[in-house]
Amino acid sequence: MRLDKLGVVIALIAGYAVAAAPFATFRANRIVAGEPQTLLAALPSWAGPTLLAVIAAAVLVGLFRTPSTLRLAASFAALAALLLLIGTAADHLTPPGNTYARVSPASGFWLLLFAFALLAADALTRLRPTPPLRILVLVLAGAFLGFVLFTGSWDRLSILKEYSARADSFWAEASKHVTLALGSLAAAVIVGIPLGVLCHRVQKLRAAVLNVLNIVQTIPSIALFGILIAPLGWIAAHVPGAADIGIKGIGMAPAFVALFLYSLLPVVANTVVGLAGVPVQANDAARGVGMTERQRLFRVEFPLAFPVILTGVRIVLVQNIGLATIAALIGGGGFGVFVFQGIGQTAMDLVLLGAVPTVLLAFAAAIILDAAVELSSPFHARTSA
Repeated sequence: MRLDKLGVVIALIAGYAVAAAPFATFRANRIVAGEPQTLLAALPSWAGPTLLAVIAAAVLVGLFRTPSTLRLAASFAALAALLLLIGTAADHLTPPGNTYARVSPASGFWLLLFAFALLAADALTRLRPTPPLRILVLVLAGAFLGFVLFTGSWDRLSILKEYSARADSFWAEASKHVTLALGSLAAAVIVGIPLGVLCHRVQKLRAAVLNVLNIVQTIPSIALFGILIAPLGWIAAHVPGAADIGIKGIGMAPAFVALFLYSLLPVVANTVVGLAGVPVQANDAARGVGMTERQRLFRVEFPLAFPVILTGVRIVLVQNIGLATIAALIGGGGFGVFVFQGIGQTAMDLVLLGAVPTVLLAFAAAIILDAAVELSSPFHARTSA
């Protein structure tokens, strides 16, 4: 059996994580320095060897050129064991009745999680699953995480203790985060697609619009948020009713406008590229059967350009989910509230309370929209038929 190049990298990462990196960190309370714990020290006597055996088996499967289905099963088994047993480490390290102690996953856990997630991604790539199957895998992964949370396996982990102290505010900030990401995307689609059609039709307008939007993209997000404070503050002070509907110098308004401006370039550019890629023969055939320009646009050009336009929407949504985190700096809310509070308090688990949901949302959005793009492509439609 020959070695797999990616498997060698995964084996090196896993070997370092087990042999040299701490698996968990114990702290007497949330602000003191942590005590790193190795994998065997962090877990009960039965769990440590069990996890090592699962890790070793998964590494061996990945190290050689084994069937993709076996690689996928091994990676999923290793990931499930890691996610279940990190909660066991928290139970094992926390003294009975102690409500102040904090146990957090350490670098070894995160490296192992990354290594086997990489193995799973490689196996899925080789298997080339259909879009519905990819969505099913995502749903099953979400269901597994929900099961772990519902059973209370992670309740003693520090991140869950941070959540329990902020449960109400967590869901309020989650709502703001999703509103900012999806709302700015919807506004960009409503404005950007017609603007892209106009740029496609009017060649002289295209360069000017795309250059302006490119300039907007080069402005750092924090700087753009700051630039918008003054004009929106002036509008709130001088336009009757503006403040009543939420337009203010700080808060969600400047964050929403900034995300909207950042979203325009991918939507407009992909609309132009998608329409430009429509075959000339398709338009000629539409003219031949007597279609008007409007009918050609909606019945011929848009359906053929839709996968490219949807790719732009995917880029925007993933981008906005990440950028919405920075909105907390100007009072816009979102998961960034926990990230910046955690940085200010030197509480990394509070940082994770904001960062982990953001990453998971972006990851899920990318998978779902990637599947939608593939399903909507003409090539997929032909092969499915």
